[in-house]
Amino acid sequence: MKSRLFALVLLSILAAPLFARAEDPAADAARWQDLRQTLFAAHPLTPAKGQIMLDAPDRAMDAALVPVTVTLDPTLSLKALYLVVDNNPAPLVGTFHFGPAAVPAQVKTRIRVDAYTHMHAVAETTDGHWFVTERYIKAAGGCSAPATKDAALAMERLGQMRLKTVTEGPAGLPKGAVTAQLLISHPNYNGMQMDQVTRNYTPARFVRDVTVKSGDALVFTLEADISLSEDPALTFSYRPQGPLAVTVRDSTDTTFSHTFQGDDKG
Repeated sequence: MKSRLFALVLLSILAAPLFARAEDPAADAARWQDLRQTLFAAHPLTPAKGQIMLDAPDRAMDAALVPVTVTLDPTLSLKALYLVVDNNPAPLVGTFHFGPAAVPAQVKTRIRVDAYTHMHAVAETTDGHWFVTERYIKAAGGCSAPATKDAALAMERLGQMRLKTVTEGPAGLPKGAVTAQLLISHPNYNGMQMDQVTRNYTPARFVRDVTVKSGDALVFTLEADISLSEDPALTFSYRPQGPLAVTVRDSTDTTFSHTFQGDDKG
């Protein structure tokens, strides 16, 4: 995975002129074909017809905090979900790998968007099918936007978590399924943000992966990169099989863990 992400960053650098153009359909199509070949070369991607739907604002109010919702057909047996923001410096925002306790009917998160871009969501099923859908987002500057919190405060709260139940979850959930939102306190510095006082770039330190278990059963693991927003938020559904245990690892290999007995802070 690290080598794949390195290749994507290199590809982004080589394709840097694409980022300067607000709207260029030909360049956008070529960009996606390059990414598709890099990420999914061995797999035919079928345009989704209801199997997967992607929702995000057409024009984001804050490019550093763009809400994204992926809704999935609950009858599919989902193995993984990939989120790709084509024109971001690291296009693969994250990969969700679902476990037996997951009910992957809907996933929500918040991302950074660096330039006007297509975003793609790809769903992989356990029986080997791949579905793709896309959306165009008008936003720019999200990857280099300065952090909203004071650096000292951000480090003081580093790794703190909060879990809260979402009372109005997605439709069609099986009986007993629960929808929750996990909030992770982390500045998610991506190495592109300039300190407004020192004028130096803040060293990268971002959430690398998140593992969520209910009892002994895996809900999901998330492999992430620099395109997640500051203070990542993840909304998901699952079948409770015990306390919810969360482990977060960032790019310095520091880990943060907490076990939630219900709605609480960690």
